[in-house]
Formats: sequence, structure tokens, C-alpha cells
Amino acid sequence: VDFDAKEKKKEAEIYRALNSDPIDVATLRRMAISEGGLLTDEIRCKVWPKLLSVNTDDLPPLPAGKELREDNKDFQQVLLDVRRSLRRFPPDMPDDQREVLQEELIDVILHVLKRNPELHYYQGYHDIVVTFLLVVGDRLAAALVEKLSTHHLRDFMYTTMDNTKDILNCLMPIIDKMNTEVHDFMESAEVGTIFALSWLITWFGHVLSDIRHVVRLYDFFLACHPLMPIYFAAVIVLHRKQKVLECECDMASVHHLLSQIPQNLPYESLISKAGDLFVQFPPSKLIKKAACVKRTAASTFKDFELASVQQRPDTVLRQRFRERPRGEERPRREERLQREEQTKSILTKFRTNRFVKLAVMVALGAAAVVVVNPTLEWAPKFDLRIFP
Repeated sequence: VDFDAKEKKKEAEIYRALNSDPIDVATLRRMAISEGGLLTDEIRCKVWPKLLSVNTDDLPPLPAGKELREDNKDFQQVLLDVRRSLRRFPPDMPDDQREVLQEELIDVILHVLKRNPELHYYQGYHDIVVTFLLVVGDRLAAALVEKLSTHHLRDFMYTTMDNTKDILNCLMPIIDKMNTEVHDFMESAEVGTIFALSWLITWFGHVLSDIRHVVRLYDFFLACHPLMPIYFAAVIVLHRKQKVLECECDMASVHHLLSQIPQNLPYESLISKAGDLFVQFPPSKLIKKAACVKRTAASTFKDFELASVQQRPDTVLRQRFRERPRGEERPRREERLQREEQTKSILTKFRTNRFVKLAVMVALGAAAVVVVNPTLEWAPKFDLRIFP
């Protein structure tokens, strides 16, 4: 009964944030991060577009499938991957309904790629798209996935894997920060970070069998910085630290152990730990070389977040504008310094609430920039089949 009451209270708070004028994006982020996430797919249909700054009143129609598929260089690979995606659909779904959804999945993917020719399809992309398709339907999925692909997922959609390597290279410094013993053991085993590749590029959609767990993580990731999946990956590794340290200290053994992700993870606890870790050890602290100036999704996240809140400013920004004297135009440097001080004071004020603190950090873009650490091992020295 208490849990039902808690859920009802949270649902009411979400709808208040959605119906406020302006829309309270900061509260929506906090609700998506906090325990239980966004609760239902009905709520996700309303909140996910706000988190990605997508206008649901003006969704473009999807072109006919035949038009998309003719002379499309990605069609055959997308078709193969979608045909292999049976387990991503609910097991009790009738075959004819699943087949319709698979055709829609192909069309959504090809639609996004056709509209954004600079983006390149990668194996595993369909695992992300199918999650959106199952939750919000094809038209809204196309709009959300397009925005996601040009921001959070963009680093995985270049012609090379350089940016993906850079993000995976964040994993070991995060693990080192949390547990030096596990970090040193993994370094000695020379396991690299390839075991986490499918986790990262599918937002765990490929490796988790229960759609409820997947959408809970998507609530969390959509409300956070693009690097949050790598923090979550680090937390999973450390959740299994005992098994890691008991493993044979060689590459094949440790890789095999880590790549077999348990399905019964304590998701809420791990989300909480990943949020805490992000606040304690933000991406800015991962920077090792000033030469890292690539326009990655991580480094341009502040731009994306500012665009997001401008659909309607959130409560933090409204408070800032209220405190600002009318007619006064401050120089940019002074504004930036003031914003940093406000961020610090807000983080201090909310010291006891990790979810509020994390949501505020995300809202104000307090941390950014992916690390490039070429000294870390990128992959094992033998060929691995990334996707079974």
C-alpha cells in the first residue's frame, strides 16, 4: 500500500511538471533518475520527448517502406540484424504482430539514416531503436531516435570507432577511482574494455532480456549526461568484484566472466551508485590531455542541454532569471562565473539528495568532455564476436 501511495505521489508530481507553464524539465529529469524511473510507458511517451527536446505536435510522417529501402546501402545489414532480434520482443507477442513491428523497426532505422547521411549504422543500433519502438510507436520513435542519434549516440555513428574507443577508455579510470584492487587485477589480466562494448552502444538493450529493466535504464540515461552508461558499466563490474578477483588472472577468463552479465542485478541500487559516482568523479576529472577537443556528444552536451531547457526553462533557470536585475546585461565571463557559483551553491544545498544533485548537475551542464587515454588497453589481442 505504501509503495502504491509512493508511486501515485510520484505520478502526480510528473504530471504537475508536464502541465506547469513553463514545463519543469529539471523535475522530469529528477523523476526519471529517482527510484522506479518514469513508472509506465504511458508516462514515458510524454516525458521522453521533453528530455530530448522533441516537439510531439509536429512529427513528420514516415515515408513508405519501399521508398526507404530502394538503393539503400544499409538495408541488407539492417534486415539481417532485425531478423535476429526476436528475443527483443515480448515472448508472448503473436507472430503477426511481431512481424509488423520488425518491418516498422527497419523503416524507422532507414528513415533516421536517410535524413542524416553523416550518421553510419552500426551493429547493435537496432537494439536501441526497438526499445523506443516498443514503448512509443514508430512515428515518435523515429523523432526520438533521430535526436538521440545526433547527440548521445553520435560518437558510435562515425565511420571509425575512434570516439567509441575514447569513451570505453573512460571505464578503467572510473574503476580505479572506485576500487584500485579490481582495476589492477584487470590490468594484469590485460582484459581491456571490449567486454563492455555491447553494453555501451546498445545502452544495455542487447544484454538484458527483460524490457522492464531496459526501459528503466533508458529513463536514467535519457535524463543524464551521455557518459552515464560508462559509469553504469563500471558500477556493474564493481558489483561483481568478488567474482572478478576469484577469477583466473588471464584475459580469456576475465573477459568471459565480465561479458556474461547477470540478469538479476539490483538495478535501483546500481543506478543510485552510478549517480553518486558521477557527482563525485565527473567527466571533467577524467581529462588527461588538453588535446581532447573533438566535438564528441559528451563535449557538446552542454549545448544540447541548453537547447533542451529552452523549450521551456526549468525551475533552476527560472530562479536564476528571477534573481537577475531587470535590464542589466552582464558580460559573458561574469555570467559564467555566476553560473558556476550558483551550481556550487545548489550542489551544496542538495548535498543529502543524490538524485536532486545529479539532476541539477545535468541541467546546468556542470560536467563535460570525454577522456582520451591512449595508454589504456582497448581490446583483447584476439578476435571476438561482439554480438551472439
